[in-house]
Amino acid sequence: MLLYKQKKDVPSKGRRILISVTVLGSAGPIRLIVNEDELAASVISTALKTYAREGRLPVLGSDMKNFVLYCPISGSEALNPWDTIGYAGVRNFMLFKKPESEIEKVPESPRKGGRSWKCWFNKSLNLKIFSQ
Repeated sequence: MLLYKQKKDVPSKGRRILISVTVLGSAGPIRLIVNEDELAASVISTALKTYAREGRLPVLGSDMKNFVLYCPISGSEALNPWDTIGYAGVRNFMLFKKPESEIEKVPESPRKGGRSWKCWFNKSLNLKIFSQ
């Protein structure tokens, strides 16, 4: 009688490691289990999704192009998005938003009339006062 199922031989995808990603201004690190050969870009994406799912503050957004992953022990340079996580040889990382100068600026559409709602509200109050 067979009590246990025999495990199927599944080809390993690499070592799985536990990493900590600390976001500046957040309460504590996000802990993720990732493959050692996973790209830094996918780790950034996973960390942002986990951060949003947990409802942490400050709100960061979900565009991974606006963030960089640093390894605080190995130096001051950010990991390239195509580098593997195992490349750094450490398990603690810092997630930072890119400086505003590096983020592609999208031109905002100008407002119709160029006035804010406060100006409109004050103008409407003034019209009511003068009309009496």
